[in-house]
Amino acid sequence: MEKIIDCRNITKSYANGSVEPTQVLKGITFSVARGEFVAIMGPSGSGKSTLMHILGALDTPTSGDYFLDGKNVAGLSEDELADVRMEKIGFVFQSFNLLPRTTVLRNVALPLIYAGISKEQRVKIAEKALRDSAFPEAAWQYHSNQISGGMMQRVAIARSLVNDPAMILADEPTGNLDSKTGDVVLHTFQALNADHGKTIVLITHEQYVAEHADRIIHILDGNIVKDEKNPHKLVARNEKNIAP
Repeated sequence: MEKIIDCRNITKSYANGSVEPTQVLKGITFSVARGEFVAIMGPSGSGKSTLMHILGALDTPTSGDYFLDGKNVAGLSEDELADVRMEKIGFVFQSFNLLPRTTVLRNVALPLIYAGISKEQRVKIAEKALRDSAFPEAAWQYHSNQISGGMMQRVAIARSLVNDPAMILADEPTGNLDSKTGDVVLHTFQALNADHGKTIVLITHEQYVAEHADRIIHILDGNIVKDEKNPHKLVARNEKNIAP
């Protein structure tokens, strides 16, 4: 199976002045195949956020190799990392990161402006991404500050799709949502994976959220302590008609 993510003995240390460096990641090795839905789970301080930054090409490891879609990301320059983020990764964050007085459609199309895509093509690609993320067409022209938190997150998911990334990296995507709305967002990820073959890596500290993935990687004190197929996968509710 083709590997989208291939981490080989990744370590990450941070200097503390005259004190010995703090080692946050201690030899992380795992891979993710194209089309997998994987949750990386751990408590606060486990190293999962540091790992997320490396997987998202927001940081580089102290040692080891990280291949993303066949390219070794470890040791790249800041400009090269920026290119990797734009071309290979669709980000979904806890805080949505939408422009508030801008329409849903324009928020989704925004990354395509920086990619030099024509306006006509931007609209077509953004509309498809919104359909794929099950966002109701009637609300495409709403401003993002006129819709609910759950719908905002689905806009963010649609935005993550427009560059056709190698993977979607979701960092605590339900953290600002109630459980019912979070379930809808989790269903969106499940549908993107099952129906569209998208590779999804979800970072979470919650067992309930992780159990919506097909595979769960547990991290603790900078080490992977368990990597297992999820035998108890939860099926999230799909409530398509959430009022804006």
